[in-house]
Amino acid sequence: MKSNLVKYIDHSSDVPLHKQIEKVLRMLIDTGDYDLGKLLPSEIELSNMFGVSRSTVRQSFNTLVNEGLLERKRGKGTVVAQHGNIITQLNEWISFSKEMKRKGIVIKNYQVQFLEVPCDEELAEIFDVPVGRKVKKLTRVKGDKSVPFVMFESWFHPRIPITDDHDFLKPLNDILEEEYSIIPMRSSEEVQAIMATEELAEILQVEKGMPLLYRKRIVYDAGMRIIEYNKCYYRHDKMKYKIDIVRSV
Repeated sequence: MKSNLVKYIDHSSDVPLHKQIEKVLRMLIDTGDYDLGKLLPSEIELSNMFGVSRSTVRQSFNTLVNEGLLERKRGKGTVVAQHGNIITQLNEWISFSKEMKRKGIVIKNYQVQFLEVPCDEELAEIFDVPVGRKVKKLTRVKGDKSVPFVMFESWFHPRIPITDDHDFLKPLNDILEEEYSIIPMRSSEEVQAIMATEELAEILQVEKGMPLLYRKRIVYDAGMRIIEYNKCYYRHDKMKYKIDIVRSV
């Protein structure tokens, strides 16, 4: 595949070269050829191949190292990182399953449940509907082949016509966009640490009282209408949450 990589780099494109090389590196990782510790092409190899400076290639490597996707081995080179703690990012909109796939992690669905439930006071306030109004709730428990490490609870605004006829093993954003032309455009997030309740401990296979990363998210469409209210519970020993903050000038 290495000899075919040059075609993915366009020196006349408005896309920065380091971003183009970053995309190539993600493609290499997605092939699965480098999962067993095989060294990725070196900075010098890629700079010569693409006709760019070594610093441009290094910038691409640094991005993926900071994401936890790649790991530098002193005296050896760069390999796909071993996934102890998996880093999920806030700075780009992508489904959890797609993000994990991009990192080379095969995700297993441990539980998928779709119900109609009445709004409690919290949901009623968020959706601006009466308490007791019925809404759709989707619960998904996901992990790798060894253990579950995240539970998602999603409640949909009554306006959203989602039903239980869908294959919820697919990314939720894909279902909303493909089936209903509903495109999530913005989210408001809150992240904190909590202790695992007895119920969460059983679901995520941890000890009661173990710290969990807890995230609440309200998802909006382009018109700033609420689509979904989401709660996520992550095992702290398996997941990290990365936030990139960019100063506006």
